[in-house]
Amino acid sequence: MKLVVGLGNPGKEYEKTRHNIGFYMLDKYLGNNDAWKDKFNGLYKEKVINGEKVIFLKPQSYMNLSGGVVRKYVDFFKIPIDNILIISDDLDLPVGTYRLKPSGSSGGHNGLKDIEQNLGTKNYKRLKIGISNNKLIDTKNYVLGKFSKEELDTYQSLSSIVVNIINDYFTLEFSVLMNKYNHKNK
Repeated sequence: MKLVVGLGNPGKEYEKTRHNIGFYMLDKYLGNNDAWKDKFNGLYKEKVINGEKVIFLKPQSYMNLSGGVVRKYVDFFKIPIDNILIISDDLDLPVGTYRLKPSGSSGGHNGLKDIEQNLGTKNYKRLKIGISNNKLIDTKNYVLGKFSKEELDTYQSLSSIVVNIINDYFTLEFSVLMNKYNHKNK
């Protein structure tokens, strides 16, 4: 069983904000066919992909408290840490870029910090989506700000690549997945 988590903040006021790129990409991947179910302060969908059960999760706690929700799903569904993929925003990557990582530090991302604390490890897979515009900014207001028209167009285009990455995540070893996609992104 695998768990794919898109990070974001709940509520209409946070839709199409930079910090909610994880929710946005999960929605692009899953479409609007099935309703989200509610459990443990998270919205989730269950799918069977290549014969394996997959849980797609959007925590409904605020971003900085995502770890408790992720932990509850890991425990309830008995998901190995190695089978988790977290999709999050990354201020260190330019808008429209991405980076697959097998593990690592939170990079100052409070949602990832909370996940690390709740899982007791940094060894979970990540798909980081770049949101940086390379300007000196007020970080909080920037990440909670709405996408510009140009950014929305960029993320719409990027979503097709992210859909391919997620599809390949279910069939490829993670090192092969990184080799296939990370080099295309430079």
